[in-house]
Amino acid sequence: MSIHDEVLETARRLCRERKAWKFRPDEVVRALPHLNPRSVRTHIVSRCCVNAPKNHPHKWDYFTRVARGVYEILAGYRTSERRTSNRVDGGVGFARYALRPGAQDGVAGTIFSLRSTVHAAVFRDRDWYAAECLEIAVVTQGRTLDEVVSNLREAIGLHLEGENRDALGVAKHLRLSVSYELPLEDGAAP
Repeated sequence: MSIHDEVLETARRLCRERKAWKFRPDEVVRALPHLNPRSVRTHIVSRCCVNAPKNHPHKWDYFTRVARGVYEILAGYRTSERRTSNRVDGGVGFARYALRPGAQDGVAGTIFSLRSTVHAAVFRDRDWYAAECLEIAVVTQGRTLDEVVSNLREAIGLHLEGENRDALGVAKHLRLSVSYELPLEDGAAP
């Protein structure tokens, strides 16, 4: 189970026990001693909070900050039925789930939500820019950054054309997140 799922489940359990949907991050940290406390806090106050600044490439809309150090589970996540934002327009819809490769139907803990973002790293190699996707097997190149991004979109579309996206673990509507890597010159500070 991913950390954001564990944080949500733990917050949900704590809130059910007290019959109120508000909680403090330190309560969840104490309930998850096997996880890094800073990671748990970061997920609550930033990655999983709708009214936190967008500092992370992946965010989940589980909580809202209602007071200093007090968070509330949003109504759509108060039950075990999961909702996720995996539409291009950023709207919230119910997640589609797929089985992990090799899993059998009905086996507990074998479902995961479909990936809605494909990440690619772009780097320069002499006169060309090269791009490689991190989640799917797509590599392309171009003479300019615009050309390599255009080629990357086309290559991803061709790679997924006619494929069973559920089996690949990717949503129907995808976002592309591109990182450009610059080499540091010898002796240069980062």
